[in-house]
Amino acid sequence: MEVINAIGRRKEAIARIYVSEGKGQITVNKRELATYFPTPTLQYIVKQPLNTLSVAGEYDIKVTLTGGGIKGQAEATRLAIARALVKINEENKPALRAEGFLTRDSRVVERKKPGQPKARKQFQFSKR
Repeated sequence: MEVINAIGRRKEAIARIYVSEGKGQITVNKRELATYFPTPTLQYIVKQPLNTLSVAGEYDIKVTLTGGGIKGQAEATRLAIARALVKINEENKPALRAEGFLTRDSRVVERKKPGQPKARKQFQFSKR
């Protein structure tokens, strides 16, 4: 199997991944998954597509992450892994689509408007 690459985005985070056959090693920015994502919740989010298809020990994944916070980065990685698994085998698509792993979450931070302290918050109204 040749190296499959895919990209995933969430908020400001961008994950570029390279998937090859292996023993299940996941490397994030040249660090082990457990050291980059220390909490079990974030590790679970990253591994969700692999666990859904029961292929957790079959592929080595190299991830390059930029931007965003750790939650956004974990979800961007999840999307990229799901897209790569579909590239590897098209039959994986319905199972991953049903779990919602192939949908790009398009919610981003709303911009700050002029004359306001934040996006929606307004300065205290003065009648006179």
